[in-house]
Amino acid sequence: MPIPYRDSSDRLLTDYPRPSVAVDTAVLTVTPEAELGVLLVRSEAGGWRLPGTFLHPGERLVDAVIRALDVKAGVRGLAPRQLHVFDEPDRDDRGWVLSVAHLDVVPFDSLAQDPDRATIVPTAALEAWLPAPLPYGHAQIIAAAVAELRAEYAERPDPGGLLPEPFTLSSLRRLHEAVASRRLLPDSFRRLMQPQLAPTDDVSEGSVGKPARLFRRAPAA
Repeated sequence: MPIPYRDSSDRLLTDYPRPSVAVDTAVLTVTPEAELGVLLVRSEAGGWRLPGTFLHPGERLVDAVIRALDVKAGVRGLAPRQLHVFDEPDRDDRGWVLSVAHLDVVPFDSLAQDPDRATIVPTAALEAWLPAPLPYGHAQIIAAAVAELRAEYAERPDPGGLLPEPFTLSSLRRLHEAVASRRLLPDSFRRLMQPQLAPTDDVSEGSVGKPARLFRRAPAA
C-alpha cells in the first residue's frame, strides 16, 4: 500500500477540516424588452436563487454546473466559464461552503428553460422583484457577473454573441446599451466598435430612412 502523504506538520490531509464545494452559475441574457436579465430558479424553500449544486465526489466543476443547470432549470447546451471563487467562511448560513461561481452569456431565444422551475429577472430590478433577498451570497455573484460582462462589452462588439449576424451599428449599440444599462454616445460607440467589425456587401431593408450598412463580428486576432 502507498504511504499516506503527510505535510511538514506531520498531518494527514484528512486531519484538516474541509469546506463543502458548491458551484453557482449566473446565466445572463438580454430580454426582448432590452434589459439585462439573469436566470433564477426556485429553491426548495420556495424562494429564488441561482442554479447551483454541491460538487459530487470525483466530479469536475464544469460537469456539476451543467448538471445543476439541467436539473434545476431545465437548461441544456450551455458553455459556462469560471468567474470567481467566493470563499468567505461565513458567506453561507448552511455552513462552511466555498462557491466556485460561473458565468454564461446566452441569447434570449436560445435560453429554453422550464417555466415551472426557472425565470429570467432583470438585473436592475432584482430587489424590487424578489420577495426576499437571494440566499448564499448569490446577489454578490450576480453583481460580479454583471461587472465582468459590462467590462467585456465596453471594449469589444458583442463578445457574448447575443445579436444575430449580420447587424447594423445601431442595433449593436442598442444591445450594448442594454448590457450597460445606460445610453451610449453614437459617434463614440462607432469609433470604438466599427474597426472591430467585418462589413458585408449588404444593407438593411425595411427601415425608415437611408438603408444602413450591415456588419459581422470580426474574427479574433
